[in-house]
Amino acid sequence: MAAIKKIVNEAPQLTPPAYWDDACKHLVKKDRVMRRLIPDLGDVALAQRGDAFTTLARSIVGQQVSVASAQRVWDQFAALPRSMTPRNVLKLKVDDMRAAGLSARKVDYLVDLALHFDSGRLHVKQWDAMDDEAIVAELVAIRGIGRWTADMFLIFHLARPNVLPLDDATLIQGISQHYFSGDPVSRSDAREVAEAWKPWCSVASWYIWRSLAPLPVDY
Repeated sequence: MAAIKKIVNEAPQLTPPAYWDDACKHLVKKDRVMRRLIPDLGDVALAQRGDAFTTLARSIVGQQVSVASAQRVWDQFAALPRSMTPRNVLKLKVDDMRAAGLSARKVDYLVDLALHFDSGRLHVKQWDAMDDEAIVAELVAIRGIGRWTADMFLIFHLARPNVLPLDDATLIQGISQHYFSGDPVSRSDAREVAEAWKPWCSVASWYIWRSLAPLPVDY
């Protein structure tokens, strides 16, 4: 699974979203697979981490590379600015960013991300009051950020409870495995399964992911 989806931690000092227990109770009651997965996976939960800019920057760095490669490049890139802020990233030299292991395209994406934050084109302080689709519309206007990344951001950074990331191949794989005996699954099939998950599709998706990767990577 890719970078932003890995923003998960089991350390006791990190608390899950306030809705987590209610969501689990609902899912165990309404869905036969969740009735098995949630107790089997034990006392674990999603935990929010990081600031919005850093979270999205890491998602760009992690695109189309392994988790290990993404971590290596991120460590080299993060060492360049005095602190990881949009303004500091805009001060970096392109050659230095390329030397950190970033492709020319990812450099362009990171610069565009920093410009969106620095210029105020993103209504970060209003996101808590905005609905999911309004936030997605702002995010996908940034180069290098598509619907999948926006959905992962809603789940793992903003902790939105009812996101169904249909563009996520691992989620589709998990639905196929748990609900269709491994047969191919369409987006329509996935939506039908998720009817029982509402209004906690994010939580159910997290348990599906966790069932396929029981040792989450902290990213």
